[in-house]
Amino acid sequence: MGVSGVGKSTVGRALHRRLGWVYAEGDDFHSPANVAKMSSGVPLTDDDRWPWLASIATWIGQQESLGRNCIVTCSALRQSYRDVLRSGHPSTWFLHLVAPRSRIAERLARRKGHFMPPSLLDSQLDQLDGLSPTEPGATIENSGLTAQTVAEICALLAEDGRLS
Repeated sequence: MGVSGVGKSTVGRALHRRLGWVYAEGDDFHSPANVAKMSSGVPLTDDDRWPWLASIATWIGQQESLGRNCIVTCSALRQSYRDVLRSGHPSTWFLHLVAPRSRIAERLARRKGHFMPPSLLDSQLDQLDGLSPTEPGATIENSGLTAQTVAEICALLAEDGRLS
């Protein structure tokens, strides 16, 4: 979880390669209307997000019912959004990626072909609720090398008993 440009997809794909877990890109669950809205620089509302979150939660439930470990990237900016994702899914564990705003803005400026414009970064940062102590997960700084971030995440997963 985290704002656009923090490195969720890059880290998610790297974890997929290292662990062999099933991987899904949360952006792929967006409706065409949501993509069009964000592409035009308009932030999504909660009403826009609820069906998107529900579809991701359904996917999580499917993977869980099959006994598969999985990774799904999703902004999950608010605790209420994360509550939807983990409702009925006891295995859900959140990894909140963070980085300095300047680093994220730099990544967004370099990114090509993504529907999320850099102009929406501040709206995402304004909405972001960090993980609360009652939520399963951890927060990791992702401003260095992806391999270092992945190693830190794997250490946390092992410590939490999620790696065998």
